[in-house]
Amino acid sequence: MKWPRHESVSDFHCVEGWSVVGCRWEGISMKYMLERIKPKESAKYATFECMDGYTTSLSIKDILEDGVLLAYKLDGEYLEAGIGAPLRLVVPSKYAYKSAMWITKIAFTSSKEPGYWERRGYSDSANVWGNDRYSA
Repeated sequence: MKWPRHESVSDFHCVEGWSVVGCRWEGISMKYMLERIKPKESAKYATFECMDGYTTSLSIKDILEDGVLLAYKLDGEYLEAGIGAPLRLVVPSKYAYKSAMWITKIAFTSSKEPGYWERRGYSDSANVWGNDRYSA
């Protein structure tokens, strides 16, 4: 909470086809965080681990995009447990399964670690604009 608060307004897209328009997230910018913690040069990916055992992995390039946050507020209110408190990853350009809830650990790795849904046939890119939902 000592780090600067960043805000990101974006639409939130579920792989099942629904969206929530204009979510106003507040939290810690991943870009700001990486500038401060400086992962090793060999780190190309970040794996996010959650309280319930869920994982997802994104490239460093993906988490450096504008609007990617570790969010603790949504629309001016602190997150409730049901939507990811205390910290939720928000990745506006990806389907929601990449926006992991209840973050407990971030591991920076040189190789990609498939996450929970990716091991079950969902697309690793999760590109909303490309409608990339499932692995080929």
